[in-house]
Amino acid sequence: MKLIYHIILRISLALTLILTGWAVFFYVTLIDEINDEVDDSLEDYSETIIIRALAGEELPSQNNGSNNQYYLTEVSQEYAKTRNEIQYKDSMVYIVEKKETEPARMLTTIFQDNDGRFHELTVSTPSIEKKDLKEAILTWIIWLYIILLFCIIIISVWVFYRNMRPLYTLLHWLDKYQTGANNEELKNETQITEFRKLNEATIRYTERNEQMFEQQKQFIGNASHEMQTPLAICRNRLEMLMDDDSLSEKQLEELLKTHQTLEYITKLNKSLLLLSKIDNGQFTETKALSLNQLLKQYLEDYKEVYSYRKITTEIEERSECRVVMNESLAIALLTNLVKNAFVHNIDGGRIQIIFARQSIIFRNTGNQQPLDSARIFERFYQANRREGSTGLGLAIAYSICQLQHFSLQYYFEQGEHCFELCFTPK
Repeated sequence: MKLIYHIILRISLALTLILTGWAVFFYVTLIDEINDEVDDSLEDYSETIIIRALAGEELPSQNNGSNNQYYLTEVSQEYAKTRNEIQYKDSMVYIVEKKETEPARMLTTIFQDNDGRFHELTVSTPSIEKKDLKEAILTWIIWLYIILLFCIIIISVWVFYRNMRPLYTLLHWLDKYQTGANNEELKNETQITEFRKLNEATIRYTERNEQMFEQQKQFIGNASHEMQTPLAICRNRLEMLMDDDSLSEKQLEELLKTHQTLEYITKLNKSLLLLSKIDNGQFTETKALSLNQLLKQYLEDYKEVYSYRKITTEIEERSECRVVMNESLAIALLTNLVKNAFVHNIDGGRIQIIFARQSIIFRNTGNQQPLDSARIFERFYQANRREGSTGLGLAIAYSICQLQHFSLQYYFEQGEHCFELCFTPK
């Protein structure tokens, strides 16, 4: 989730809590103030009636046209002792003039006249409809929340993008940045101290990364040259020694084993150097390629090399596979998968290659037991050791797939080992 969405979500939650708390406080305070004013009016009204009753004057009519009402009844002393002196409550009363029941605020009090008799006086006055008040407050709170949230989101988004523009510029530059390539200069002027320091730190680390990358390239190039040359010299000298007729059969056999070991070291060195170049992203040049044509071209060479094993090959072209990638990497990817199908096959077996729109499937016969799919792409892992195999072919193919954002999967189906290469066609 983007940072701006986190901010909007948290603002919404905070605003909900604040407005809910404010609505509750506003309602309680408003009702308390209304009740206080009404209670004062009821007290004045009850005092007037009590004074007239004690003075023996004529009491006002129970309904004086103002919707105020009172009820005066004589009660026993025992009843009077069980009641509080003054009680307030909300209730529903019948208004004679309107002939309907409305909410009212009621005051109940007990007083004693000059003769020692106790009287209970209940006075009431119409009050506001609290249910309607709650609904009104809730409605306006919802509208207030929507308006406030909408305004806050617009202002927050504007302020966020306005102030975070240097960060997005830097992120955009980093997305396009490629180590070892001819990258554009970072142009990200800003007055914000934190972003200025972030730009400076980014430039420092990219420069250091470029230096390390160049050093690594030089090391790989030097290693490739310095190691391949003496290995080639050693192989040539061994071949010259093996041409000597004075050698015994045992000596010739030992020289042959040594020559095979040097061949293995040479292959291993080339594979490790290729893996290092892939990991360092040194294959930057790309172009549109037809994997169908590329694979057919190199498949003929492998057929000739392994013709003595009488392995049949079948190609099923359901669609043309076109990708945009480095040609050297594409060749390495396809040839390693083809070579794996030949090397780990059985004599008289078969290889089937299926070209689909978004995938290439390599199927081959071999060991009748499925391989360990969790480890098969590990470097130097070999379930069945094969002479001359370095154990890096599938690791190279998998590294290329990771670099190109392809998918390479292994599964065992119908007694055959299947490697499925999935990609997005261009």
